[in-house]
Amino acid sequence: MEPDTAPLTAPAAVPAPTPPGERSRSRAEDVLKVHRLAHSGGSAALLQWLGGRLGGWTGVLPLDAPAGPELAVRGAAELAARRVRSAVLHGDGSAALLFALDDHRALAAVLDLPHDPGAPALLADAAAVLGLVLRAEEAERREERAELAESRAREAVLHLLMNGRLSTAHQIAEALSPSLPEPMRMYVVECRAGERTAVTRLCEELTGGRAWVVRCPVYVRHLIALVPADLAATSASHDPLAEALTGAVGDCVVGVSGELRLREAPAAYTQAFHALAVARGRRERHARFGPGPEPELAAHTAGAGWATAVLAPLHTYEPRRPQDPGAQELRATAHAWLNFSSHATRLLKIHRNTLATRLRLIESVLGADLARLPDQAALSLALRLTPGGAVGATGTGPGPTADSAANLRAGLDGVLRHPDLAAWARSHLEPLSAPDAPPGAAHTVRAWLRHDAHLVPAAAALGISVPGARKRLVRIEALLQRSLLHSPSARYDLWLAHRAVELAGSSGDTAPKALVPDEK
Repeated sequence: MEPDTAPLTAPAAVPAPTPPGERSRSRAEDVLKVHRLAHSGGSAALLQWLGGRLGGWTGVLPLDAPAGPELAVRGAAELAARRVRSAVLHGDGSAALLFALDDHRALAAVLDLPHDPGAPALLADAAAVLGLVLRAEEAERREERAELAESRAREAVLHLLMNGRLSTAHQIAEALSPSLPEPMRMYVVECRAGERTAVTRLCEELTGGRAWVVRCPVYVRHLIALVPADLAATSASHDPLAEALTGAVGDCVVGVSGELRLREAPAAYTQAFHALAVARGRRERHARFGPGPEPELAAHTAGAGWATAVLAPLHTYEPRRPQDPGAQELRATAHAWLNFSSHATRLLKIHRNTLATRLRLIESVLGADLARLPDQAALSLALRLTPGGAVGATGTGPGPTADSAANLRAGLDGVLRHPDLAAWARSHLEPLSAPDAPPGAAHTVRAWLRHDAHLVPAAAALGISVPGARKRLVRIEALLQRSLLHSPSARYDLWLAHRAVELAGSSGDTAPKALVPDEK
């Protein structure tokens, strides 16, 4: 193929022509090679092969602001100025050959003279294929960006649900489809990270596109699905969706929550996560959340006022500088850290140093010691009792004082003394003393809680090894049907239950502690 424009300088001598038969055979082989490389390696592999085949530089140059070898840049400028599809520019001992790929860029080659006489035809053949490959790669990148944007939007909806921002969550979910189901059951599906896309499609197919599925922002092997209640299981022993998922994916494990409203999404996630811990030890690899209500449901009547008072300094906090986190960010940080510990950085998309700084600020605002399990348990209960936060709160709010510390201690004990909480606590701890409980289960849990749910000091107190303590707690997980060693953990509920039993006059040796430190 001859270029559309005449050479811009006098051409150098060319080698002797190749016989026509060999030339056509070589061109056919080159065209086949171009198509194979375009299919298997894309534009990068094709350009690399062209450079080696022609013995020079090859690349794609934009026509508006080219950057590359000087001769190729000059050729691109000429191509744009003359509005032609191909051009040859000769320089001192070299030539630039350019073929337009579209209105904005060109395939360029800079070859020493004399160059292969078949170079123009090879570049023309390659340009037609390269233009298609580049457009396909760009479409793939746009699709990846769109998928990433949708994934992050779905994460945002999940984050809003977990923080009680239902109105905003509904608005974003409507744009993504499907609508958020109400009521729903939450499924936490554990599978290999590379299988999450296939499991997502399977879940959508099995529910007729009505399930709202999002990749867990914290655990790379988890998917979270909000499934309409009318599609979910009707009994704990029979769950068609969970059975289909575990049957289709070999190592898939599924935990299922109870039937709840969207405003109870945090409780639904905790339930599904606890069920997942139970499902790992079952042959069928799926489980429904076990019996018994969540403590926030049992404590709602007695604890709503206490929780509002506990969190008032946080809900009314105003940052000193515009760039500092406000009340909503601090509340979300506390909730994420209590649920996921150091993994909260993945959910909040912040650095671990930022997380540590925010936690110190939360401690200062609330007068809490978040290194201690009692304070963690009290803050967790308060957050769960106020899922929507304090909407409309303004002002800086009073800081923690010695008097408020005493009132908060009495308030928490008052909540835990309520008959509903006492009944919940006895039911919650009953499996630890049941005939089928592992030996020393209750003593193991008390020792673990007494040492702020840290394995090493708890194992030392029990006189056993750390792996031995971990094995005991794994067996107790199956007994309680709750996750203990992985977050979200049931350790907060266990501490609250032991304290409630203690206040009711039953046995229990967990020392009473409150959300704020003792007066000095």
